[in-house]
Amino acid sequence: MNEIKQKADYLFEVSWEVCNKVGGISTVIKSKAAHLIKYYGEKYFTIGPYFIKKVTGEFQEEIPTDELKSVFDKLKEKGIICHYGKWLIGGEPNTILIDFTGYVNSINDVKKELWDKYKIDSIGSEYYEFDEPMIWSHAAGMLIDELSKVFKGKCVGHFHEWLAGPGLLYLKNSNVGTVFTTHATVLGRTIASDENIDLYSNLDKINPDDEAYKYKVHTKYQTEKAAAQNADVFTTVSEITAIEAGSLLKRNPDVLLPNGLNLDKFPTMEDISIKHQKYKNKIKEFLLYYFFPYQVFEIDNTYIFFIAGRYEFHDKGIDVLIKALGKLNEKLKQEKINKTVVAFFWIPGNIRGIKSELLSNRRHFNDVRDTIDDSLPDIRNELIHAIVSNQKIDEKKLLDQDILEDVKRKIMRLKKEGKPSLATHDLYEENSDAILNAFKQHNLNNEESDKVKVIFYSIYLTGADGLLDTSYYESMLGSQLGIFPSYYEPWGYTPLEAGALGVASVTTDLAGFGRFISKKIKKDDLPGIYVLNRLNKSEDETAEDLNKIMYDYVHFTKDQRVRNKIKAKKIASLADWKNFVQFYIKAHNKAVDKKWS
Repeated sequence: MNEIKQKADYLFEVSWEVCNKVGGISTVIKSKAAHLIKYYGEKYFTIGPYFIKKVTGEFQEEIPTDELKSVFDKLKEKGIICHYGKWLIGGEPNTILIDFTGYVNSINDVKKELWDKYKIDSIGSEYYEFDEPMIWSHAAGMLIDELSKVFKGKCVGHFHEWLAGPGLLYLKNSNVGTVFTTHATVLGRTIASDENIDLYSNLDKINPDDEAYKYKVHTKYQTEKAAAQNADVFTTVSEITAIEAGSLLKRNPDVLLPNGLNLDKFPTMEDISIKHQKYKNKIKEFLLYYFFPYQVFEIDNTYIFFIAGRYEFHDKGIDVLIKALGKLNEKLKQEKINKTVVAFFWIPGNIRGIKSELLSNRRHFNDVRDTIDDSLPDIRNELIHAIVSNQKIDEKKLLDQDILEDVKRKIMRLKKEGKPSLATHDLYEENSDAILNAFKQHNLNNEESDKVKVIFYSIYLTGADGLLDTSYYESMLGSQLGIFPSYYEPWGYTPLEAGALGVASVTTDLAGFGRFISKKIKKDDLPGIYVLNRLNKSEDETAEDLNKIMYDYVHFTKDQRVRNKIKAKKIASLADWKNFVQFYIKAHNKAVDKKWS
């Protein structure tokens, strides 16, 4: 793509997730900020809410310029306090955070204005759900309007999601070009979560206004629709969300803004090879104390599969994955294959604490490991002596008799009756947990005879969780196949991140990223990143297709797996912000053309 030049002089990017991480939009804004600065320099500002507990370590406050101070003083008279500084991310963009607590007495006036002008029905809306972002966003619109009067040049405001919608609507008749991005439509996400309705086959039959009231999301939906229809430029993140927006918001996007990554921050294939071995060993050590007290299988012939993300059982395709794993388990058992699949579900749940038996297993395992570690120098010397003198190597030669007996006693304490748990943690309302119940429904019980083992790892991967102690990316690096069979996924960072880490993954044609790469790559037996067809397919058909992908992967040779990793990395490189940032410039330029043509 030939690089284009920006037409706007100033860009204000407005999101509830600036210095306030709630979901994936924070990642989008943070990861591309440095690229936008290359275009706009010091004339690029991010604008978000000021929450004192969240800004520590995120935001460095500074003294505002005279121009900014004049505007801040004017807004202060209305109860709006603006904090200026730097967001401590790549590029350190100029950032203005708005403390709107002194402006909340204007809520009813703002609601009346939204009703009178845009028929946004906010009666009975919840403060934290709607009123809080609404009054913040309205204040952000006022801020940008005032800044546009003191700055010399063409100003564009880029607003993300319905939460920033009132700010855009405030600027309807101002001297500011506006861009609105919906990352996932309010109504689309809501309907998709209803397992009884196929969103995509019913898009042309849905009356969005009626459905919004039915699902009690009408205030958010009406705000989003008004912002989409009144923006100078309307955008969304993918082709699949564009189709959804055209039906539900009654406006087709002017530009698609796919989400990217800074690929130069990810490891090279050489580094990936080293790190894969390192973190795979950490995961396998965890498996030794998770499974081996109860049963034994060939640890070096074990494949690590995973899914990671929010606990959205249907939307994230967790239901389909479990069904497919059940099919895979039966197929591998019939073959009597000497291979095992361990599928991790890295999905945070409503936990009480780590299971006591798992803590006990870990303690006894560490006791065995520490004893061996203490003996390693002697073992090394004995091993070298045996090899050099051409003697037979046995455990009695390597370990002192007292140590050997001590290790055997500790191993006996490690052994347990029964079978491994399906989850790492005790859960509140465990009997009604959808993932655990689905495991049982599809005969994934971690029996000794099972070739597919499952682990619901229901806590965030922080790198210090008391079990794996690996971060999100480290856990991915130690695995072999990431599976994300999403039903509703406007973009989908996880398969892209996996690919960037040289890990093969599965996405779908209902995910924005999946549809993007399906147009860029040729069909291949080793695609690196698989695109599973879900559109107009039943859940059973999808599960069967996914079962085949996993089955084939288990039967790959080492060379095929390596080639798949390399291909995954190559495909991920297509989604570099270096390429994608120009779509943002295109959207901003369209807003300039529309406002000043």
